[in-house]
Amino acid sequence: MDNIYIEYNFILSPKEPTTEILIAELGSVGFESFVENEDGVTAYIQKDAWNTDILDAIFVLDSGEFSIKYTQSEVAQTNWNSEWEKNFNPIQVDDLVSIRAPFHENPNLKYDIVIEPKMSFGTGHHETTHMMVQHLLQLELEGKKVLDMGCGTGILAIFAEMKGANPLDAIDIDNWCYENAIENVERNECKNITVYEGDAALLLDKKYDVIIANINRNILLMDMEVYANCMNENGVLLLSGFYKEDIPTIDAVVAKYGLKLETTIERNNWVALKYNN
Repeated sequence: MDNIYIEYNFILSPKEPTTEILIAELGSVGFESFVENEDGVTAYIQKDAWNTDILDAIFVLDSGEFSIKYTQSEVAQTNWNSEWEKNFNPIQVDDLVSIRAPFHENPNLKYDIVIEPKMSFGTGHHETTHMMVQHLLQLELEGKKVLDMGCGTGILAIFAEMKGANPLDAIDIDNWCYENAIENVERNECKNITVYEGDAALLLDKKYDVIIANINRNILLMDMEVYANCMNENGVLLLSGFYKEDIPTIDAVVAKYGLKLETTIERNNWVALKYNN
């Protein structure tokens, strides 16, 4: 029997950065698929995981900074890939990296990443993923041990392997992301990526040359000590998932562990930072 879903249609103003904040918060309470559109985003949650008070935990709905209106309805199981085929556009980063779905034409750039876009996290549409790809383009990754923390679709780990990184760990706490990352690793014929479901507790006694963490600000701050302890000498830490005004807060915590800010990339008020130890 088909699963029953609850569908929420959100109309957002301004659309960015409201969309990214809303999707992150909805994902944390069990919403599992998202389709962005001109006016905002449509979000889906299985009826079994839904309750009438589920939006009470969505803080952005009470923010005076954004206008958010929504309607809800009950729907039968949706063909997510069909929905994405209508909404997902291919992405190019610095004319070197293409990020596309299997149904898009290959533009024949130096790096071609094929993602089955089952959900919006990590597809490259969001500024944070785009900037992290830009940082990785500038790094020498041949033979480097890499961690992609909060990996989502696995796109950053996949790109790092394409640039020669080996071995790589990709970790996400969300089961949907974990399963999707495994599929995308296989789709891109990656041989050196191990995908794990879990959080920073998996990092005990691990060491990496490059750590990629594209997660929300509060998680980054909470886990910063773990990341710092996992870095090899002359290691690199790439952080994103927060705004330009958050830099002083992030930097103050990172500095406690002897890491120095080297490069900042900004895109529509989102930032991605590169630290060295």
